[in-house]
Amino acid sequence: MDVTDASGACSDVLSALSDAIVAEDTFFENVLLGLLSRGHVLIEDVPGTGKTLTARSFATALGLSFSRVQFTPDLLPSDVTGTNVYNEGEATFEFSQGPIFANVVLADEINRAPPKTQAALLEAMEEEQVTVDGETYDLPQPFFMIATQNPVEQEGNFPLPEAQLDRFVVKTAMGYPDEAGEVELLQRRVGRTTGDPSVASVLDRAAVTGVREAPEAVTVDDDLIEYMARVTHATRTDRRVEVGVSPRGTQRLLEATRAAAVLAGRDFVTPDDVKRVAQPVLAHRLVLTPDAKVNEIAKSDVLAGVLDRVEVPTVDYEEPTP
Repeated sequence: MDVTDASGACSDVLSALSDAIVAEDTFFENVLLGLLSRGHVLIEDVPGTGKTLTARSFATALGLSFSRVQFTPDLLPSDVTGTNVYNEGEATFEFSQGPIFANVVLADEINRAPPKTQAALLEAMEEEQVTVDGETYDLPQPFFMIATQNPVEQEGNFPLPEAQLDRFVVKTAMGYPDEAGEVELLQRRVGRTTGDPSVASVLDRAAVTGVREAPEAVTVDDDLIEYMARVTHATRTDRRVEVGVSPRGTQRLLEATRAAAVLAGRDFVTPDDVKRVAQPVLAHRLVLTPDAKVNEIAKSDVLAGVLDRVEVPTVDYEEPTP
C-alpha cells in the first residue's frame, strides 16, 4: 500500500472513531502513530475517561481480533500467556493459549499487576512471541498492544519498570472532555439504546498490514536524522535528567516521524513531524534526578526545553516530477 492509500485508510479509521468517542483528534492520531510504527501504546489517565472503550473501538475499526486482560494484583504470568493443560484422552500436555493471542490486546490497568506479571509482557511486546515451559509460540499478526494505566499516585498501583516503559512507542492521555464535549457525549447517549457506542469496521487484516508497511517508503533527509540524534543526545546531558533517551528511543522517534508523515499524506518527513511526535514518543523514556522529582519538574517540560535549545535544520524539498 502506498502512502496516499495508507493516509486515506487512516483517515477512515479516525472518522469512525470520532463518530463513536468524544476525544481530541490528536489523541486518536497518537494511538495510530503506535500502530503505524509497529509498536505499542500506553494510555495513562484516571478511571472513567474512556480508555477501555478506545482500545476496543480501535480493534473493531481495524477489523482485527480483540482480547482484554484485566490486570489485578493476583494475576499470574500464565494467566496472560497461557499454560500447558493435561489431556487425559491423549495422555499428553496441550498448550492452552492465553488472552495475549489476539491481534489487538488491551492490557487494562497494567500497573495494578505485580512486576513479575508485567515482565511477562516484555517478550510479547518486543519479539511478538511468548515462551511457556521452554516452548516458543508466535503471536497472531499483526500484533498491537494498547495498555492502560491509572496514575501511579493512586493506591494499589505498581510503577512500570523503565525497561517496559521503553517498549512503548507512544505514551498518551485522553484527558477530561471540555464542557461542550461532555454535552455532546450526553447527547449521543440519549440518542442510542445501548450503553456503549458502536464502531464500524473500515479495514481488515490485509489492509492493516499494508498500512503498517507504508512508512517504510517515507524518505528522511540526512539533516533531519542528525537533528533527531541531537535531540535525544541533549536529553542525556540535561542536568535534570538521570537517564536520557536510549538508542531504542531514538529509533522509535525516527519510526514515529515517518508514521506522522503517512498520517499527513506525505512521503517525506519535515522538522514539524519531529516536534509533533517528540512528546508522546520521548517524554516517558526520561528518568529525572531526585532533585527534579522533589521540585515537581515534569518530563514534558524538560523535553520542551531540549526542543527549544536544539537548532532546527532547514530542509528543502523538491517537488516530485510528473
